[in-house]
Amino acid sequence: MSDAIVITPPMPRERAVEIASTLDLRALPPDFYANPYPAYSHLRETEPVKHLPDGSYFLTRHADLVAVYRDAQTFSSDKKVEFTPKYGAGSALLEHHTTSLVFNDPPLHTRVRKPIMGALTRRAIDQMQPGLVLLVDSLLDRIDTNGGGDLIEDFASAIPVEIIGNLLGVPHEDRAPLRGWSLAILGALEPKLTPEQESLGNHSVVEFTAYLKQLVAERRKHPGDPEQDVLTRLIHGEASGEKLSEPELLQNCVFILNAGHETTTNLIGNALASLHEWPRERESLIAKIRAAANEPEAQEAFMTPAVDEFLRFESSNQLGNRRAVRACEVGGVQLEAGALVTLCIGAANRDPAQFNEPETLVLTRENNRHLAFGFGIHQCAGLSLARLEGRIAIARFLARFPGYRLTQSPTRGGRARFRGFLKAPFAIS
Repeated sequence: MSDAIVITPPMPRERAVEIASTLDLRALPPDFYANPYPAYSHLRETEPVKHLPDGSYFLTRHADLVAVYRDAQTFSSDKKVEFTPKYGAGSALLEHHTTSLVFNDPPLHTRVRKPIMGALTRRAIDQMQPGLVLLVDSLLDRIDTNGGGDLIEDFASAIPVEIIGNLLGVPHEDRAPLRGWSLAILGALEPKLTPEQESLGNHSVVEFTAYLKQLVAERRKHPGDPEQDVLTRLIHGEASGEKLSEPELLQNCVFILNAGHETTTNLIGNALASLHEWPRERESLIAKIRAAANEPEAQEAFMTPAVDEFLRFESSNQLGNRRAVRACEVGGVQLEAGALVTLCIGAANRDPAQFNEPETLVLTRENNRHLAFGFGIHQCAGLSLARLEGRIAIARFLARFPGYRLTQSPTRGGRARFRGFLKAPFAIS
């Protein structure tokens, strides 16, 4: 392992204090994207409910985030008020982000979530495991042949695109544009957009929904197995007769593909990069994987807490948002009706009031109540699937290439909301 490889650069305390005291999500400096955690730490200690220049509030304590997540009556997930001026009335991005599951309250949230959860039962997810193993092993074979590759492009990003594509029944030959569309649409959720980002985001929504209209029309003619095919379940609706409108159906298919892709890509990429920085944890985990090579249940027992620790330590999704529908109090601070609130998941997941040694990667951590999947009615519908993908991908990669090494410092995605890498070149010998 080369000492020259820098993954998470240190930040002097004076610099962390400076960033925290002047925090503006619309004007974040490059060193914040590289390592936001020192600034988060200072905010937790001094201004856990920080009033930002745009009038919104930034929360960094675990207990405060849980309180907001729990109170869905006071804190709305509906983003129409905030997103309309951001994207512009009638824009494709506005239609998508104000129709998708994550940015809505019941009853729309309930109507969409129910059929998705019905297709992600424990039995259904267990049935995905053999295909997932074959997919991961095929990617590892290719890496072996090439003597290395890129952790993101050649491994982490390829897995969720295939799994979510299978869930919706997207033909394999149609999957090439999915990652680009996803990155552009989710990138438009950043606090500040460039004209280029906004244009690309709108263009991607238009292209994605145009493709999905064709896919939906085909599925109406030839339905899939509703026990495994999420798209068929969404089209048919529930037994109660509740069905989604055509825009609701299309936009939530976009959401499923985007959400399942980006966060899982980041989970796998962040995990393998973190192990490069924590060699003792890496050696210990590899030893366990070798010892349990032919014992899948034993492997699951230690890989599950390991995956949850990767999620806590480097949360794939760093920020969430809510709007106070009435005057209320959070963390001892009075919020006015209509106040916009940013939930800093990345900060809450390193809160020493909740976690011992929060700045240390501890793969055997118990009672890991991280918030990487959210909490309450909006907790990630695909969390069990994400955990499965993380367990299989990370364990089989380490078993195959225990001596992998990064060959240059990985390239961060340059986003505050979603924390991951765009590139991470590595060698296996």
